[in-house]
Order: sequence, then C-alpha cells, then structure tokens
Amino acid sequence: MTGFLAGEDLSPNRIELARREAQAGAGYIDLTSSNPTHQGLLFPPALLQEAAQHYWANRRYEPDAHGSITARIAIAEYYKRRTPALNIRPEELFITASTSEAYSLLFALLTEPGDNILAPAVSYPLFDYLAAIHHVQLRPYALDETRDWRIDPASLHAQADSLTRAVLVISPHNPTGTIIQTSVPSLTGLGLPVICDEVFAEFTTQGQPAPPFGALHPLLPVFHLNGISKMFALPDLKLGWIAPSGGATEIYADRLEFLNDTFLGANALTQSMLPALFEHGMPFVAEMREYVRSNLSLALTKLAACPSVHARQPDGGYYLFPAVDGWDDEEELVVHLLKHGVLVHPGYFYGYEHGTHMMISCLTKPDDLSEGLDRLIAALNE
Repeated sequence: MTGFLAGEDLSPNRIELARREAQAGAGYIDLTSSNPTHQGLLFPPALLQEAAQHYWANRRYEPDAHGSITARIAIAEYYKRRTPALNIRPEELFITASTSEAYSLLFALLTEPGDNILAPAVSYPLFDYLAAIHHVQLRPYALDETRDWRIDPASLHAQADSLTRAVLVISPHNPTGTIIQTSVPSLTGLGLPVICDEVFAEFTTQGQPAPPFGALHPLLPVFHLNGISKMFALPDLKLGWIAPSGGATEIYADRLEFLNDTFLGANALTQSMLPALFEHGMPFVAEMREYVRSNLSLALTKLAACPSVHARQPDGGYYLFPAVDGWDDEEELVVHLLKHGVLVHPGYFYGYEHGTHMMISCLTKPDDLSEGLDRLIAALNE
C-alpha cells in the first residue's frame, strides 16, 4: 500500500477502547470538547438569518481568488482594531474555506516534498496530517514548561537546517494558552516565513490582548491565520483567512493567488455574511470570552485542592494543560479516569512526552465541568 497514511495502524487505541466501554456502561463526562455547538454556545440565530438575507435576495456567483471584497474589507478593519493595530490592505488578504485549508495552501506555497517546517513540540495532530499530505517533515522545537511554555531559542535554532522553509507559531497557544506578547529574537534571526495561528486571539484570560504576530515582527514575512469557527462559534459555516504582513505579499502573493484560485473553497454565502458578523457579533464573542474565563476560574480553584495536579492560569484559549504527579504512564492515567466517569486527553496527543500531562477543556458546560472535575479529583486522590 502507498499514499497518505499507508502502513499506519488506524485501529482503536487503548484509550478509545476504554472510552467506548465507559460510554456503553454508566457513561462519562467529556472534558475534552472543543466544539462550542456541543456546549450550547450558539451564535444568535436571528443575527445569522439577518446576515444571510441580502445574499439570498441578490444571489450572484462572482468568484475571486482573494475572496469577496466586502468580506476582506471587514477582515482588514478587524486587524486595525487589534492591539497593537496591524495595517493589512483588503487586496492583500485571502479568504479560505477554513484555517485547515489555509494551512494546506501555505504548506503547498512554501515547501517541496522533502523540505521541513518547524512546529512547536506541544501542538495538535492536524499539523502531522497536513505534513504527511504534502510530503514534508515537521521538526519539533521545544516550548519551555519552566518558563510558562515560551519558545526555547536554542531548540528552535538547533532544529533549523538548509531544508527548513517556515516556522509555525500558535498564539494563544493550543493547548498551553501562552500568548506571545513581545518580539522573539530567535525567530527574527532565522529570517524564515512564519505561519501564525491566531484562532484563539479573542479568548484572552487576564485582560491583556493577544498582539498580532506581525505587529511584533514587522520585518518578517508573516501569514496570520484565523476564522469564524472559534471566534464566532461557527464551525459549521466554515470560513477562514490568510492575512500576510511584513513583505509576505510582495514575495508570495502571485503564487498564493494561483493556489487559492485553484480551489476557491470558501462559499459565497458565508463570505457575504462576514461583514454583519463582525458588525453585530462581537457582543456574543465577549459573552463567550466571559463564559470561558468563568470556567477557567472554576477549574483552577477546584484543581488547586488536588496536590498532584499542577495547573497554571493560561494567557488565552479554552484549555488547561496541567502536569500530574504520581503517574508515569499517561495512557494508564486516562484509562483510570475513564473508569471513574471522566474523559481527558493525555499530553502525548499533543506531541508532548515529557512528564505526565492532561488536557482539560473549559469550553465544557459549567455543571458538567464541575462534576467532571470532582470525579477527576476523587480518582486522583484515591
């Protein structure tokens, strides 16, 4: 067998088998959800209906390799409102079907088979699959857990070689929650294009905004990725974008335009709705942000009473990624917790295999989060 995932064992692993067993029995509380629609966080339907009315009344397909101009104007205005502001012209933006598609386009733009991209050692499986599809290698650079998961400069430089074509950064980071607040000299020194995932930019936890990466590094070619799945809790409407800065447009725009024109993946309806989402949807975003902050506070308070769990207040995002004492095997830990009616993810799901960690989503409904944490703490305190 050849091709994507050839030779990979796709049978259920031990955690999945234990999850199915728990689900078939008394059930469990899922503390891993990243889907807002599963947690009752639904963008106001009346606003969606109003935003769509103009499209249905004036339906006309006008494909554009950059995407709808009215949508791009709304995105450009959004970056001007960020702190600090980032001046990106509408004609520089590219609208995609999702941030996943945006990643795929950039992997195709920046690499040839056999090249490599630097990615954080704590990240999520999407990158591995995209790298496999494009036949490129991901080379992991370390995040320093002792310094609140900041980029380790020595590791970053050690991983770069003559075939390195780009660096992935995530700010706010998933799942550690770290926000890059100042320039990173080690990244500037590499001089490589940066793909910055900002899908959690609106979900800060301590009052400080998440700066656009390009505003901190004005001389680096940066591709900012974001979309409506996280920002407006609309994963079902699927719309993302690529916002280039720091010379990225001058170097890459023609080829990126060709790639995006090849797929034209973004649907016209959602693009037409985007200006109204930005104009009327930010109060909902603020409510969702407070919901996550409240859940994080609840979780941190409960976990502080469990001596074996070491959780830190994240800068942003939905998640906690605490270390756990007393367990050498994360798989054993997760199976043990499932037997007590609660599901978490092990640290190795995110490419991190130092010590023992678990991921807890604070997007979970508050009552479920509270009960799930009580079960988790009781199981760990046995």
